[in-house]
Amino acid sequence: MPGAISAITAIAGRGEEFNEELCTFETCDIALSWFKYRPSLPANAVFAALFFISAAIFLIQGVATRRFIGFTIAMVLGTIGETIGYVGRILMWDNPWKQVPFMIQICCLTLAPAFLAAGIYLTLSRIVTVFGAENSRIRPRWYPRIFIPCDILALALQGAGGGISSTAGNDDRSQADLGKNIMIAGLIIQVVTLTVFMGLATDFALRTQSRIRALGSAALDSSYSHLRASSKFRFFLIALAVSTLCIYVRSIYRIAELSEGWNGPLLSNEGLFIGMESALVVVSVLVLNLFHPSRCFKAGYDIDTAKSVDNQ
Repeated sequence: MPGAISAITAIAGRGEEFNEELCTFETCDIALSWFKYRPSLPANAVFAALFFISAAIFLIQGVATRRFIGFTIAMVLGTIGETIGYVGRILMWDNPWKQVPFMIQICCLTLAPAFLAAGIYLTLSRIVTVFGAENSRIRPRWYPRIFIPCDILALALQGAGGGISSTAGNDDRSQADLGKNIMIAGLIIQVVTLTVFMGLATDFALRTQSRIRALGSAALDSSYSHLRASSKFRFFLIALAVSTLCIYVRSIYRIAELSEGWNGPLLSNEGLFIGMESALVVVSVLVLNLFHPSRCFKAGYDIDTAKSVDNQ
């Protein structure tokens, strides 16, 4: 797609006559590459491997237990997207001037956490059920009905923005900038959705504590007392909070990065990228591998089928 290459290379300050296919480390200045540095092969290979392993574990956990299927699908899609994104960065180690692997990694690594967020949203209704739906301002089933459409909108905008940027016509900086701005809009919606999600989760926790002080154990659903006492379930709640916070901070960072454009200083800082993107997202998935909800909710599966946590 020569038109996209011409437009985006111009935006990146590399000039109309720049030919990425002819570039080598002997003939081209690294300052003309997309990141202005050569991506670390060991670091990106490690993250690609970790996300691939995480995807395999999520898939095995989901198939083995046949529970939390929606969560499993979302997490597998997210971790596979992350894996592909880091493969794109690995390809840039050989030629950091090439546009195709750059667009692969920018699109995949921007989009993938939206799938991870969807997996997180799907768990809140079950947590509310375990502690008592009476403690929530809204019914448990409404949590995914509210948050999943918002997440789909964020995902659609980020995907559309990436597509517009990668297919910008010759010298069409306005179209490429439009794509970038649409991606930013998708990220902003993702951050707003996560903010509301965390706000409702915190509100539910505070309301539950308040009702416990007023009513004692009567404030909680007695059917799930054994599950609430489970250490695995408690660790899952901590893991979910850690995962949510990691994705939230990462999303704010990506808004700041993209807001500076394709030639901004944040885009050229690999250390900051590894700390604010790679490390945060890998922690967010590994803690949920370790405390997978299908294992951590196991104590709630043995109660009467009519009230099973899987039916909420």
